[in-house]
Amino acid sequence: MIRTDRDADSLIVTIDRPDKAGALTPAMLTELADIADGARDAKLLILTGTGRVFSAGADLDAARAGLATDPVWERLSGAIAACRGLTIAALNGTAAGGALGMVLACDLRIAVAGARFFYPVMKLGFLPQPSDPMRLARLVGPARAKMILMAGQKIDADTALGWGLIDRIVPDDALVQTAHDLGVDVCAAAPAHVTAIKRMIDPA
Repeated sequence: MIRTDRDADSLIVTIDRPDKAGALTPAMLTELADIADGARDAKLLILTGTGRVFSAGADLDAARAGLATDPVWERLSGAIAACRGLTIAALNGTAAGGALGMVLACDLRIAVAGARFFYPVMKLGFLPQPSDPMRLARLVGPARAKMILMAGQKIDADTALGWGLIDRIVPDDALVQTAHDLGVDVCAAAPAHVTAIKRMIDPA
């Protein structure tokens, strides 16, 4: 249910569970975190999905068993944030709940026009993962972060673009190619140069 496609400079990680709206099980989350840990030195990491939804968050049965508050979510987003290269979320559709954490941890976010974004922790009675509110507020500002996390608002792609939650809306059939195109200069550069510029923008 997790696919990887790798070359010398880049890694594409695909959540391939369209029949379950990309819902994540404990095994899938652990695999994603392991992959992100192993991709720390990749020049370009692209996260994407299949079907009309990137990920609906935790698999319902697993959420009821405690997955919604499992530290593996934070481990995954932390591993993505620690990558030394450029990380891009290429969102084929909606990103919801805990799955939004890995999206927020990426350097860039592009999405199809039909994507939606929401994080219903207030309604469900859970706290968001520790790093997610801070990353969200850095992108959209504190008030808009509260609109999503506290007021439970579902944000469409146009609104997300206007708020700074995503960086570009692209046609469905150009999603992954656009992500690759954004990484062309990175893949042509020396790894140390890539990391140096990234750290100038995001100090460790």
